[in-house]
Amino acid sequence: MDTQGPPAGADAPQPDRQRFDPARALRTAESRGETLDQVLDRNLNELLQELRVAFTGVQIMFAFLLGLAFTQRFTELDGFGITVYTVALLTTASATMVLLAPVSFHRIVFRRGQKIALVAVADRMLSVGIALLVPAISSAVLLILDVVLGRWQAIVGSTATALIGVVTWYVLPLSIRRSGHGRHPRSGHPRG
Repeated sequence: MDTQGPPAGADAPQPDRQRFDPARALRTAESRGETLDQVLDRNLNELLQELRVAFTGVQIMFAFLLGLAFTQRFTELDGFGITVYTVALLTTASATMVLLAPVSFHRIVFRRGQKIALVAVADRMLSVGIALLVPAISSAVLLILDVVLGRWQAIVGSTATALIGVVTWYVLPLSIRRSGHGRHPRSGHPRG
């Protein structure tokens, strides 16, 4: 979630280090007829909505994985199954920690006038947390399908799951972003 888009008329994406530059955020606010605080509040609210959606799924998967180790069938897993379970558990736990990080960050910088930093960090954390979900979900699918259907079916299902995640979460949005398709016609830059 950007606090601003590229300046009007800019064709090339800006380097990441300039992504949350307060001057660029102010230009975005002015181009939208908003104050800087309004842009930051809107961006923070959008980030929170995205975090809620992502975190609900992570909670369910994490609870499932935690409980799985205490089931009778867990003892039947071979070395492959234990390795896949470990990857699923650790990537889900990591996603959980990273997706919760903006909450802690917010509590620590609350009412300190650092909302630009909060939005920037929350944006990065959400991106990292979502990235961790691709191996988390894929390895959980691999584990379950390995037990239910067999190894080769599990590999096919897990690979398909990973490809769907990579294509829909990264390839498609990045190709749209690079093409500039859907830019707001009045300002020449994306609404954000």
